[in-house]
Amino acid sequence: MAHAELKFALNHMVNPRWTPQQLIETAAAMGVRAVELRNDVGANSIVDVASAQRAGALARQLGIDVLSLNALYPFNVWNAERAQQAETLAQWVDAAGGQGLVLCPLVDADHRASASERRAGLEQALTALDGVLGRYDLQGFVEPLGFSTSTLRMKAEALDVIDALGLRARFSLVHDTFHHRGAGEQALFAERTGLVHISGLDDPTIALDTMLDEHRVLVDADDRLDNVGQLKRLLNDGYRGYVSFEPFAARVHQHPDPDGALGESMAFVRQALS
Repeated sequence: MAHAELKFALNHMVNPRWTPQQLIETAAAMGVRAVELRNDVGANSIVDVASAQRAGALARQLGIDVLSLNALYPFNVWNAERAQQAETLAQWVDAAGGQGLVLCPLVDADHRASASERRAGLEQALTALDGVLGRYDLQGFVEPLGFSTSTLRMKAEALDVIDALGLRARFSLVHDTFHHRGAGEQALFAERTGLVHISGLDDPTIALDTMLDEHRVLVDADDRLDNVGQLKRLLNDGYRGYVSFEPFAARVHQHPDPDGALGESMAFVRQALS
């Protein structure tokens, strides 16, 4: 596997302690050419048009692509509040010069909607989001979440609705290696994938169907999610987009040398793929 086929990116979740400016500067220093900004990392979030513009200006100055703002949640429960959130976040992505908005579905153990009701909600949301994102010429990155309590677990289900609505040009998938394993889905849909998120699971006591965001670490030799295998299949199937690190574990965020830890994980993945 040629190293040139692998393009890394940094999701702000690699270190929520960094400001957006520090995230972008770190990416540039590491030779990483893209970042994902977030609206859910506390004081370091993108919070308005001004903060988005500052991040976007620095990214352009340093030659860094802004892939996305992460995320609109829960995108598939559409109402007046969600419509306003979507408009606001789209404005922020546009202000940052970003490519698109990550869309995450509702995760709720008490949600009792039927399959037909969930599909109707997804159709309503995607139809409305096509209008919102279209005003800013943005992509929608649909990220099925593999948790057992997620209202959209399977990528195939998302694609079925996207295609039924004729919205293939607007929406692509986020292939998240953690959620892919959690959902137990086998198909990868590389040609329909706009963005890949990677994170590992190294705790041998955690079952794949009960793992949570707090268990997500950087990928290394102890990884139980087969990140390397998933990436090999995606690259072999033609995926040429960015592979973005997205660990949520506190021990990653509190690492005394976050740059070094990221570099080691990148080196491991590259070596494993070669």
